[in-house]
Amino acid sequence: MSAMASSTDSDGVGHGAAEAALQRLVDEHGGHLYQLAFRFCGAREEAEDLVQEVFLSAFRSWGEFRGEASERTWLYRIAARACQRMHRKRSGEPEHIGSLDALLPFGEPLIALVPAEQDDALQQQIHAEARERLERAITLLPDEFRVPLVLKEIVGFSVREVAEVLGLEEGTVRSRVHRARLKLRAAVDGAIPRAAGAAPPPAYDEQTCLDLLDAKQEAIDRGVPFRSDVICERCRSVFASLDLAHEVCRELASGAMPGTLRERLLKEIRGAGPA
Repeated sequence: MSAMASSTDSDGVGHGAAEAALQRLVDEHGGHLYQLAFRFCGAREEAEDLVQEVFLSAFRSWGEFRGEASERTWLYRIAARACQRMHRKRSGEPEHIGSLDALLPFGEPLIALVPAEQDDALQQQIHAEARERLERAITLLPDEFRVPLVLKEIVGFSVREVAEVLGLEEGTVRSRVHRARLKLRAAVDGAIPRAAGAAPPPAYDEQTCLDLLDAKQEAIDRGVPFRSDVICERCRSVFASLDLAHEVCRELASGAMPGTLRERLLKEIRGAGPA
């Protein structure tokens, strides 16, 4: 149990302890939480409202926190519930993410250049366009795929932690993150020039390629290198665009909470009292 959770008086957690705890949580998690809210809402004003709702809800329920889970997990559970409450049908949001076959480039006549075939200026241009495409693609993901994807790829939770936050099985989280990641891969792949000449024929049957893709995704999940000398040119191209999508997502994690929002939050926390 955290020291903050054990700081109680006869009426529960004192106002001062709760205020200090939430000020710390704002500083430690405000940036990532804002990124989640912005990727979920797609509009800065709505994202700020969502972040404010989450922290004020956490402040008012601080006395209920007993330390069974980490503070970060507890805070993001509140955020996940807030996202569900704010859910509404957006114009143009897809009903489904698409079949696995539709997300994979089997049979394409041309393949993308891999980084080793790109000069520095071209890589910078590709990276900038890939970021624009990826940010747009995230907003178009159905919520049940978008929230796990953002928690895993941008906030930086493990698959197990995402499952704990959302109350899902780890296998369900893994499947949704993998399919969402393939959707983002397809988006950034469009920013990469095609290699000259027709693509070579597949070196393996489709199931072998799928097995290699699963192994590659598992390596990304665990944050470890994926090394294989047996992948063909087609798989190498796909894996390079997967890496690019993952790299751009990690860059999005560095965004900070707007200063005006932080000031407003701390003012609200100082002026409110726990329920």
